Amino acid sequence: MDAPMAIATDVGMLTLAQWLSPAYPVGGFAYSHGLETEIERGAVHDGKTLADWIETVLTHGSGRNDALFLAAAYRAEDEDAVARIDQTCRAFAASAERLKESAQQGLAFCEITGAVWQLQLSGLTYPVAIGRAARLQGLPLRPTAQMFLQAFVSTLAAVGMRLVPLGQTEGHRIIRRLASRHADLAADTENGDLGNLSSTAFRADIASMRHETQYSRIFRT
Repeated sequence: MDAPMAIATDVGMLTLAQWLSPAYPVGGFAYSHGLETEIERGAVHDGKTLADWIETVLTHGSGRNDALFLAAAYRAEDEDAVARIDQTCRAFAASAERLKESAQQGLAFCEITGAVWQLQLSGLTYPVAIGRAARLQGLPLRPTAQMFLQAFVSTLAAVGMRLVPLGQTEGHRIIRRLASRHADLAADTENGDLGNLSSTAFRADIASMRHETQYSRIFRT
């Protein structure tokens, strides 16, 4: 069934901006999504290689898949359906650290958002929690997915700015360049059909596994 129509409002957009702001206490700054390993190995070492790595993960890896999970949770009609989607999201994690990243950020998001907006959220993975919260709050799906993807890219770019190291100007050029992808990805995934889950970002998945045993590291994943 289609989710009820939700219309973007100024308050709604500000709510999304708050949820997906770096200041929102989900701890996104602590996770590199395996990027720390690629930088350590020298595979990502400048603006071009960072942009290429993020773009691949966004369009062919967990960025796109998380948008599918978000949309599926948004369209779910009851708590049982949300729980099944959450189980699939956990099972689809490419590594133990990817699961930790999604589960811990999701738990933090559920706790703060449930308390502030009085929403029934509990222990969901991050994209599932965002989608469910947006549905319960009556926020429109497509802008929610676009802003979620923008936050995903911004977090990874910040890792690169810190570790490559890369200047903030170059980092924000990358964020701006990739912003054009968010609308297409949001439109492509908005039906929430989990039969379309896939990933060909194999190097990023392997990097997240290698990070588990990396000797020197700053980020949790």
